[in-house]
Amino acid sequence: MSGTSVRQRFAKWIGHDPVITQAASTKDFLRSGSQNLPQKAKAYGSSLFPFTKWILNYNPTWLFSDIIAGLTVGIVVVPQSMSYAKIATLSPEFGLYSSFVGVMVYALFATSKDVTIGPVAVMSLEVSKVIKHVQEQPGGADIPGNVIATALALICGAIVLVIGLLRLGWIVEFISAPAIAGFMTGSAISICAGQVPGLMGFSKKFDTRAATYEVIINTFKHLPDTTKDAAFGLVPLAFLYATRFVLNRVERRAKNPVVRRTAFFANTFRTGFTLIFATLASYLYVRNMNQKQLPISILGKVPSGFQHMGVPTINADLISKMASLIPVSTILVFLEHIAISKSFGRVNNYKIDPNQELVAIGVNNLISTFFGAYPSTGSFSRSAIKSKCNVRTPLAGWWTGGCVVIALYALSDAFYYIPNATLSAVIIEAVGPLIAHPRQTYAYWLVSPLEAVIFLVAVVLTIFTSIEVGIYFSIAASAALLLVRMAMPRGKLLGRVRVRQERPVGTVDSREVWVPLPAADVVNPQVQVEAPPPGVIVFRMEESFLYINAAHYTDQLVAYAHQHTRNGQDYSLTPQGDRPWNDAGPNRFQKRKSHAEVELRKSEENTAKPPLKAVVFDFGVVSHVDTTAIQGLVDAHKVLNRYAGHEVEFHFASVLSPWIKRALLAGGFGRNLAEPRRVEVGDVVPQQDNADATSQLPPRPTLSRANTSADIKEEPRDLERASSSLQSPSVDKVQYATSESYADSLIDADLVYFHLDLPSAVVAATAAPGGGH
Repeated sequence: MSGTSVRQRFAKWIGHDPVITQAASTKDFLRSGSQNLPQKAKAYGSSLFPFTKWILNYNPTWLFSDIIAGLTVGIVVVPQSMSYAKIATLSPEFGLYSSFVGVMVYALFATSKDVTIGPVAVMSLEVSKVIKHVQEQPGGADIPGNVIATALALICGAIVLVIGLLRLGWIVEFISAPAIAGFMTGSAISICAGQVPGLMGFSKKFDTRAATYEVIINTFKHLPDTTKDAAFGLVPLAFLYATRFVLNRVERRAKNPVVRRTAFFANTFRTGFTLIFATLASYLYVRNMNQKQLPISILGKVPSGFQHMGVPTINADLISKMASLIPVSTILVFLEHIAISKSFGRVNNYKIDPNQELVAIGVNNLISTFFGAYPSTGSFSRSAIKSKCNVRTPLAGWWTGGCVVIALYALSDAFYYIPNATLSAVIIEAVGPLIAHPRQTYAYWLVSPLEAVIFLVAVVLTIFTSIEVGIYFSIAASAALLLVRMAMPRGKLLGRVRVRQERPVGTVDSREVWVPLPAADVVNPQVQVEAPPPGVIVFRMEESFLYINAAHYTDQLVAYAHQHTRNGQDYSLTPQGDRPWNDAGPNRFQKRKSHAEVELRKSEENTAKPPLKAVVFDFGVVSHVDTTAIQGLVDAHKVLNRYAGHEVEFHFASVLSPWIKRALLAGGFGRNLAEPRRVEVGDVVPQQDNADATSQLPPRPTLSRANTSADIKEEPRDLERASSSLQSPSVDKVQYATSESYADSLIDADLVYFHLDLPSAVVAATAAPGGGH
């Protein structure tokens, strides 16, 4: 036996059909993916270092703008980073370490010119939770907090780097904006609530890292314990809010650009000024007192320089102790950063690469561990300042890093007298803008009420449980809502509207617009929607046709067909024993006179309906199909054939993806075969081998493109008028344009059930022979 004969026998045995494989070739797909591999590898390597695309164009104008932006952010980042280290329950210098490495490394890998990397409030809060979680476990009390924080940065950085290198940044898109805003708002409220005890001077009276509602309750209980720290906390806090209100108002309303610019820089530097004046007041107040028994809490000694540089300490025991919190910490590292960088890219007219941003964040956190830093990510407040300073390139971060180095080596002694209450005030004022405005919440409600509910629940859960629960709920709720929307799509039964437009030259253009039937919610109610010809159903899928929604689509289609078309199986004269169990007809009690009239009326109503001839599917928005969906379509076709009592044609419009065409061909659709392709593409039970005698299908009528609508003509109409009922009185008057005017070059002439567009598909379906009409 020759090799060719063996291959032919094997192909016949597995059901190989060359027409199907030619529609979309797997070999061509693999070949296209493997072409130009050297060039693709070079482009991939180049994409890892975006600075190479602009560094050779660097010029003095860019340099001047970058210096202004970098120094401005540097003045802000020093007090903020020390404050955020306080949230993380670490010494202030660790916040400075994170700020320095973040801005220096990010400049080399960034695709955003505006984003500033460093410690942020929400990530600092999570670091404090991780430190507390590890130290509460057996043997964890002996592990210093900075060692835990640095190990966390190493692990999170490695994970995010791998995600970026594998180009899996699209996973970020699974979390919706309201869900992100929900846990961010809850976290901001938690941070503010946790800083109020420090603001008032009784932070050591209870655990400020407990659940937010407990912290709020305990804060009210301990108000009588307020100390003199409140003077160094409430006054700066009031000053910060008052100056922000006034300066923002001046900046918005001033007509003179110099005044606006002055107001902007004054608003930017007010945090630094507040900290300087509070430190000066603290120094004058406590300089002659016993430093071990001061009436207020001050920052204390801040080590000069990089005192904690070295190889990070990490081992299996430490990883196991923090393992449960690593996922949420990793999510926080990249989630906020991607959201911020995309926002500034839209505002300033450039596009960021999420995958490369993940690489940048990952590399930054890996390198920062050798400086003793804790996890860092993009900061919204500092990025906004940088953007307003008209920054030109990511290289501005190096000037910010220079400010941090100066602070570490030259100003560490001056930090000694900074009041902790003032740092709490700085944190509260900086974190406040992260709380979503009620107007934003209402906007969520207007756009998508379900997402507004997710936002509110995420806020409540974050406040009453923990930030971890809030994040996990946000992710799970976003995924669940996405799956529900995919599983319950709104498939539409369509009708047409004739749109007529008069041209200035006296000509009249008309076209068909297919809209949902009925269409009271989407079109002018004064415009009547014309139903398809009797016996023809036009169905549009509004999502990809997948296993998750296949049953929903097909059930909707079959139910509509049962309601609006004639049942071709007349069992009125069939003996009871020969009728199928699921359509057994009236029982012995219903055969009495009163019930007999009901059955007669049902029979008359069924006879008045048009016979089902064809179903037209609009695949214009269907980007993917799968095996379960095609099997569902096969099953629906069989159900409708049995219901109609004859072969029902399935026509497909706008199938432009070769893989969708291939899948439909594999299911037996698209072609006019004398012997239909009987293949169960995804069924559990082989139906052909287990079908009873009453389930056999009628033979399929022949069809070709030449006779689909050769005799059907259209009379020009000037009005958009028709009946919205499928039982149109003008059955023979509903005319459709001939398909001869449509180009068949994009569709194989042998694939008579595939059509270029919806009008041509309806034309062919109208010419379907049907039955009993």
